[in-house]
Amino acid sequence: MDKKAVNIIKYTLSAALAAVLVWLAFRGVDWKAFWTGLQQTRWLYMVLFFVAALLALVFREERWRALMHPLDPELRRLSVWDAINVGNLVNVVLPGAGEFVRCGYVSSRRMSYDKAFGTIACERVFDVLMVFILISVALILKWDSFGTFFADNVWQPISGRLGGALGWVLVGVVLLLAALVWAVFRFRSRVRLFERIAGTFRGLATGFASIAKMERKWPFLLSTLGIWAMYVLTMWCTVRALPALDAMSGVDILFLSAVSNIASVIPVPGGIGAYHYLVALTVQSLYGASWETGILAATLGHEAHAVLIIIVGVISYIRFSLRKRK
Repeated sequence: MDKKAVNIIKYTLSAALAAVLVWLAFRGVDWKAFWTGLQQTRWLYMVLFFVAALLALVFREERWRALMHPLDPELRRLSVWDAINVGNLVNVVLPGAGEFVRCGYVSSRRMSYDKAFGTIACERVFDVLMVFILISVALILKWDSFGTFFADNVWQPISGRLGGALGWVLVGVVLLLAALVWAVFRFRSRVRLFERIAGTFRGLATGFASIAKMERKWPFLLSTLGIWAMYVLTMWCTVRALPALDAMSGVDILFLSAVSNIASVIPVPGGIGAYHYLVALTVQSLYGASWETGILAATLGHEAHAVLIIIVGVISYIRFSLRKRK
């Protein structure tokens, strides 16, 4: 099967999963109650939402640039900014494809495509770590409320599946990948394909290891904190925009922000459906709010962020195209 057919199947399945999640999230919505909640929205908080979301993009650009600086010191700030925005724009339609696109935007003679992708892998490790920290802090501060929810809705489903057939499948996949990596480096001098794969692995490792050579460690760490502080602030704006959620505290919003970011690992276009379902489930289960209120909060946050991503993505794409033409 050629690469084009594989991509068509992959993205079709992704779109189908998104459709199922959207249906699950919206199937029982009372649209009259939803519309009433929308009319009561405090829109000034949504203006602040856009400011925080834009700052998160600025911090992300600064972090990635600091990470790539040892590999290409001449990399321009505007080039990194455009690469991130265009990549995010692609992710709205094709989940995960944006990471490959933005590597192509910044790769150069000094920094190969593989090394650029390695820096993105390093970024993702820190992002996963931040989600873990947010959830851990929220669980410690309010274990009585969050512990039960986390155990019933996250841990038990995952542990139950890992204990069954899925667990053996995962073990098999890990062993297969380990065997493949061993074969590639063991026979790379005899098989040309293995030699090329080994070169790709080395490039990824070089990009990932760039953090050890990084001269701007503090900007990297502070930018990471800035990104996630802005993410929490956008969730705070979303919650405060809805009068029905006034009872939620800062710790509640911290936990809700962490849970919502779990949706980013589900391979659906732009997180559609997954984000809505997780946010609505958390709001209803923990705070006794209606499902309509949870869906409204998810819709406001998700669609506002999507609008921002599309606007800055289109601007960056046009600017990059004009710059390349010149």
